[in-house]
Amino acid sequence: IATLYGAEQQERRFVRAAEVPRLLIATLQAVEDRDFKHHHGIDPGAIVRAALSNARAGEVVQGGSTLTQQLVRNLWLTREQSYRRKFNEVLMALLIEARFDKRRILEAYLNQIFLGQQGGQAVHGVAAASEFWFGRDLDAIGVPEIALLVGMIRGPSYYDPRRHPERARARRELVLGVMEEVGLISNIERRAASAAPLGVGSGRQLTRNRYPAFLAVVRAQLKRDFPDAALRAQGLSIFTTLAPSAQSFADEAVDQGLVSLGKRAEGLEAAVVVVEPRSGALLAVVGGREGDAQGYNRAVDAERPIGSLVKPFVYLLALAQPQNFSLMTPLPDRELTVPIRGGKSWTPKNIDGVSHGDVALLEALVRSFNLATVHLGMEIGVGRVERLLESLIPGADISPHPSLLLGATDLSPMQVAQAYQYLAADGVPQPLRALDAVLDTAGRPLTRYRPPSDAGALVQASRLTTYALQETARRGTASALVGLGLGKLSAAGKTGTSNDNRDSWFAGYTGSHLAVVWVGADDNSETGLFGSTGAMRVWAKLFGQLPSQPLKPDLREDPHLVWVDMRWQAQTDPDCEGARTLPFAQGFEPERYEPCYAEPVEEERGGWFDWGQG
Repeated sequence: IATLYGAEQQERRFVRAAEVPRLLIATLQAVEDRDFKHHHGIDPGAIVRAALSNARAGEVVQGGSTLTQQLVRNLWLTREQSYRRKFNEVLMALLIEARFDKRRILEAYLNQIFLGQQGGQAVHGVAAASEFWFGRDLDAIGVPEIALLVGMIRGPSYYDPRRHPERARARRELVLGVMEEVGLISNIERRAASAAPLGVGSGRQLTRNRYPAFLAVVRAQLKRDFPDAALRAQGLSIFTTLAPSAQSFADEAVDQGLVSLGKRAEGLEAAVVVVEPRSGALLAVVGGREGDAQGYNRAVDAERPIGSLVKPFVYLLALAQPQNFSLMTPLPDRELTVPIRGGKSWTPKNIDGVSHGDVALLEALVRSFNLATVHLGMEIGVGRVERLLESLIPGADISPHPSLLLGATDLSPMQVAQAYQYLAADGVPQPLRALDAVLDTAGRPLTRYRPPSDAGALVQASRLTTYALQETARRGTASALVGLGLGKLSAAGKTGTSNDNRDSWFAGYTGSHLAVVWVGADDNSETGLFGSTGAMRVWAKLFGQLPSQPLKPDLREDPHLVWVDMRWQAQTDPDCEGARTLPFAQGFEPERYEPCYAEPVEEERGGWFDWGQG
């Protein structure tokens, strides 16, 4: 998918001589070194023939230097015109011819020859040049392309077919003449090739421009894991975790999702991170609306307030204390004022401006009630929430202010994905990685990346949190996913919106994929979007195409969890009207039992827990 570079920015595609079209090799020798098979590094006769041919043509048609001399010049010498440099060139050519056979020399030449430039990046070798100029593999080019490539060896910048098409066409015509002269092509083939267009695209990009956001992560992880000297060595094979199909779907989802917003999408940007949660493998990274654009990588570098995306981790900590909290624990969703530093205070509000009384913990998360979350977080301790996030996201700077409970902390989409990986992987933490293996030139592994398999300390709590997030996607703040046709995935998800609707977030996962989406403006202006109206649309577009397994948590097989038929705060019979089966930590399920005919307590009816709302 790309070539990574050391100090010199060089694009290469290594090929064996046997993989190069025979016509290209024959044309190269006919134009550049007709006696290549017979000389010993220098060819005095070729110098005389080249001088005569060039005099007749009025320009350089043939070169006097052998292919071996050109290889020496490209590898080790400067373009200085001096007797000393020429002497060194001749001496080194003779030494190479004495040491290596013709096939090795030809192969080195075919992979080393300079054939183009894009910005600071040089294109070396016929294979890379074929892709750069024609957008095709070497075995797919024909007579016109071969003639142009060989012709450009004399001066890739001077004969650049994009900048100087007339020069390139004239140069190609001269090479075609040589090809006909030595019998490589017929007169008919020459006329057909002469009439053919140059066949180069107007803006062909090198492969370093593919998936730039993903490759930025690859480079960062390589720099973290290897010394610079190792990375500057040529020939390392780097195997990544990229899934090109997932990357393509993510790019399309950003484009289609933002287009669906109409005029509201003007000035908006987006970022997407797609992960295989069980292994931590990064499958796709989108750093901006223009997926192929180099530069600012919003998936990694844009740290923005995450809003309600933080809430599942508050509830995770609560559910890790089964002696105190369960999915049915009532929480006060009532106004409160929290003292903060400097003698000030903070008075949070629900998004709808309404207090809902006492609500079940499950419902507080499903409906993303701010007041209930703050009450819960203050009881658990803001410092514990801070420490949990910092343990899940190494290097994250989390501020332990009470407003953290509602997402007043800045994280990047990559950091959010790292946190949600824990939930999506059933409580087994894995560092997100873009690398699978790095091999040396002999194919020996320098390192292989194998994810750890030890479960975290909050496995049962993470499973209960996932259950609540599935309910969120089924009938809560992310219930629009069902209307968008994604109900069959049984996904778990959470919307997030920062103050004044500046940032729209969605984090969601299925049985095989986790994706985090951010939508916002680079200047931090208001977008008018909630998590469900912006980022979740992009997520839905992605999972509408991405082949993904439904999420089926193994809650029923967990020996530490039990399922209980519940009606309000009491156990009941499974066929009782309004009854629902819920998971509890074993040994902490409700003890009270109410049969179907029992009247519920008056303050509970339609009060703190109403199954039907959503």
